Amino acid sequence: MGNEHLTPDYIFESSWEVCNKVGGIYTVLSSRAKTLQDRMKDRIIFIGPDFWKKKESPYFKEDKALFAEWQWEARENGLNVRVGRWTVPGEPVAILVDFEPYFEKKNEIYGWLWEHYQVDSLHAYGDYDEASMFSYAAALVVESFYQHYLSPVASQGSPLRVIYHANEWMCGLGALYLKSNLPQVGTVFTTHATSIGRSIAGNQKPLYDYLFAYNGDQMAGELNMQSKHSIEKQTAMNVDCFTTVSDITARECVELLDKPVDVVLPNGFDNSFVPKAAAFTKKRKAARKRLLDVANALLGETLDDDTLIVSTSGRYEFRNKGIDVFVEAMNRLLRDKELKKKVLAFIEVPGWVGEPRKDLQERLRVGESSSGMRLAANKSYDTPLEVPQITHWLHNMSHDQVLGMMKYYDMHNRKDEQVKVIFLPCYLDGEDGIVNMTYYDVVLGNDLCVYPSYYEPWGYTPLEAVAFKVPCITTDLAGFGLWANTVFGHNGELEDGVKVIHRTDYNYSEVADAIKDAVADFSNMTKKQVDECRKHAEQLSKKALWSEFIKYYDEAYDIALQKAEARQKTGK
Repeated sequence: MGNEHLTPDYIFESSWEVCNKVGGIYTVLSSRAKTLQDRMKDRIIFIGPDFWKKKESPYFKEDKALFAEWQWEARENGLNVRVGRWTVPGEPVAILVDFEPYFEKKNEIYGWLWEHYQVDSLHAYGDYDEASMFSYAAALVVESFYQHYLSPVASQGSPLRVIYHANEWMCGLGALYLKSNLPQVGTVFTTHATSIGRSIAGNQKPLYDYLFAYNGDQMAGELNMQSKHSIEKQTAMNVDCFTTVSDITARECVELLDKPVDVVLPNGFDNSFVPKAAAFTKKRKAARKRLLDVANALLGETLDDDTLIVSTSGRYEFRNKGIDVFVEAMNRLLRDKELKKKVLAFIEVPGWVGEPRKDLQERLRVGESSSGMRLAANKSYDTPLEVPQITHWLHNMSHDQVLGMMKYYDMHNRKDEQVKVIFLPCYLDGEDGIVNMTYYDVVLGNDLCVYPSYYEPWGYTPLEAVAFKVPCITTDLAGFGLWANTVFGHNGELEDGVKVIHRTDYNYSEVADAIKDAVADFSNMTKKQVDECRKHAEQLSKKALWSEFIKYYDEAYDIALQKAEARQKTGK
């Protein structure tokens, strides 16, 4: 192996979340796409599952002329693909593949996987089969594309350097297939959270103090996770370069997957959609107005612009994302003598939504009728709607964890209370029927965001908040929180733009108090102090841009390509 830094000529990257917006990995890939596309010019190709088939997807724009010859050949060979562009900044090439035809070969595929890599698929259930068939189909796409355009015969020249980057256990099978069938391709695997670590945390077991004592294989058996754990572990063991997103998850990989990572790839951010100057101020005003209008209509109040708007958001993992400790902190804040302002706290977490509340829509509509928006401010109600804690009806109102905890604490958003907590249980896609603004448009209306995660390999929500100049509170159990501490050289405080609370398996109560105190402190800050916090938040976000973090990917690509080249020379 020479010391030359190898760079890829082509990168194929597969994920369940390519053109499929279901979680944080969508943000990782879609925001990084522009940085890679600027550099690779259509030689970065994303592969995702084709759920849309003939329907229009909001995330994908088909182009039948792109690689037209190969598209035809792939279809002739039974590969159902659609080629086009992912509608995110940079518009990179995306190939969506229909994986359903492979279900009939499932047992044969799993047999091969066991024989070659001892992956246990016997205990598969739920999304395992779907993910595996997609992963297999994605690998066939790469194999077919490679033979058509990139092999030494097809490219009529020196061999091209090719990377296959698989994200999460869902894409592991494909990485292993290519390792066996296309050994000249360098393989990279990123686990964004170990399936077993997430499961231990989600099952109320203490993860961190006992990490050294957990045996991943044993826990997989106990928690019925054998198949997911098995594919994840064997992929980690067998790819050319194994990576994760933070130091905290890297420790998890060593203990639970018995494999140290080769490189940590922190998640960056692309700030091209953060509005500039005048547009920013206008959008912030609009977001605040909308949030206050919704709250006032629901609560029968007249909260004004001096109200402190705080929120938490993310996936509905009640303990892992710290939603429980957020509700706890807001309940304690109700009795805090230091609080100098009214607080409007939103929990923006998608629940099992039935429909937007008609009574709330009615009040908001009356407010916006005849003379347009202006009437909204004048039209006020002095009685709350029933259940003034929620904006949309849920299918499981009586079994919902957020509503259950608020009921247990008798949090009913009464008139005389300084703190109002509202559950906004839907995806903020701009069409939820109540707020009707996208998440990014809503987030910049906040004064403070709170993400007190217990299990958070990286943590996009705090990074997004600071990019929109909103100071936030997170914990040192989140990869982002740990990273912020290293940038500051001390535990982050509100004045730094990010307050990083120390969190352990057992200090839930202290965390709730620390959040309560921080919100109260923030309510006492002068405008100048608040502006400083906002400025520091934005400065920190600039250090987490993809332009700063892409170097770690270059390192991963180099490791994988060096191993692939060594294989070519030795034939192993």
